[in-house]
Amino acid sequence: MTIPFDKVINRKGTYSTQWDFAKDRFGKSDVLPFSISDMDFQCPPEILQAIQEYAAHGIFGYTRWNHNAYKSSITYWYKSRFTADIPADWIVYSPSVIYSISKLIEILTEKHDQIILQTPGYDAFFKQLTASNREMVKNPLLYKDGSYSIDFNLLEKQLSNSKAKVLLFCNPHNPTGRVWNHNELQHIIKLCEKYQVKIISDDIHMDIVYRNRSYIPITNITSNPDNIFICTSASKTFNTPSLGGSYTFIPDKKARDQFLTIMKQRDGLSSASIFGLLSIIKGYNHSAYWVDNLVDYLYENMKLVSSFIKNQLPDITFKIPESTYLAWIDCSNLQSSDDEIQHALVNTGNVGIMSGSVYHVNKGKFLRMNVGCPRSKVIDGLERLEKSIKVVK
Repeated sequence: MTIPFDKVINRKGTYSTQWDFAKDRFGKSDVLPFSISDMDFQCPPEILQAIQEYAAHGIFGYTRWNHNAYKSSITYWYKSRFTADIPADWIVYSPSVIYSISKLIEILTEKHDQIILQTPGYDAFFKQLTASNREMVKNPLLYKDGSYSIDFNLLEKQLSNSKAKVLLFCNPHNPTGRVWNHNELQHIIKLCEKYQVKIISDDIHMDIVYRNRSYIPITNITSNPDNIFICTSASKTFNTPSLGGSYTFIPDKKARDQFLTIMKQRDGLSSASIFGLLSIIKGYNHSAYWVDNLVDYLYENMKLVSSFIKNQLPDITFKIPESTYLAWIDCSNLQSSDDEIQHALVNTGNVGIMSGSVYHVNKGKFLRMNVGCPRSKVIDGLERLEKSIKVVK
């Protein structure tokens, strides 16, 4: 089946964070946005049909998630896509990935304990850790020839601190797009077991992985899954974040019971969104073909970005990532500051592309450009980027 990813759909006037509230990020409402990580594509037809049928039913009462239809769709997806056998008992619904991470940190640590995370990193991690009164320890990724790797020597030193309780991991990694391989994951597990540090892994970009790379759930490798927690969602996969809901794998029964008590009894958040529930069940059971087509389309978008930058913008560099629809563009060779680059993008190019400083980039200057959109928008954005860079270089 051919999927019309080239179709341009007007998202303005839909309360879209990316389109209707661009001013919050860029100071102007009329920039062409490539910011927050949702896509400008309609979700799979199987999900749309299920939502339309349920909406026609017209009754939107409380919804349960703890049943076979929901859990079996998740176990089926992991088995068929990642050769992973996930016990259904591990699966816990959650309102969002960040909520899951927040509650797990609350369960596994005390105030002022250390949480280690790689940088650059997803900006919500930094806000969450600061708000939870935990000590954030940055483990800067090593950057060489356009690729990132883990500094295991530094990581071991940080893990050995008695205050270190959790490694907040990201696989695939946002914003760099690294997909951590078997050896890297094995090394992570070995070090964390040695120093009795738990692993919370945000795997929300797991389905957008490009050629010659494979996502491996870290639970596939460990012999002691009770020390590992995977927080993820289908929202990036099917472009359904506003439908609500995510899920978490919590192998340790004691931690799982604590999580459920906090979510249901204390926070009152255990009733699922019916549309989020349907998106998981229908998407995972029937829309794998759509995801395959999506990944192919996004890879062609990445190739377009790579070719354009190489031919039109030799002062900046870009290497196609291993995953995600987020192009991580290296502007370190430009003499201008981050602020000057952003000013040119917004006021000369009239384009909204996120500054790498938002993600606590360790060194240099970067842009994170969301290319989860029709190719015509990518081309328009690249031309605006070119116009902006010519002003600042």
